Amino acid sequence: MRNDVRALRVAAGLSQRELAEALSVSRQTVNSIETGRYDPSLPLAIAIARRFRTTVEEIFHADH
Repeated sequence: MRNDVRALRVAAGLSQRELAEALSVSRQTVNSIETGRYDPSLPLAIAIARRFRTTVEEIFHADH
């Protein structure tokens, strides 16, 4: 699954650590999501979308 987490984080001027702290996850989790090695749980995906004031569908894109 592709995602726009890195682009949104950079646009917001946040480090991976800052985003991780806001989401109560590790920096490694944020890195893994950004690089596509880990697909977040639904509650975490919703938290990410809320943090960036958008929808889960706008951030995460299923590969077809």
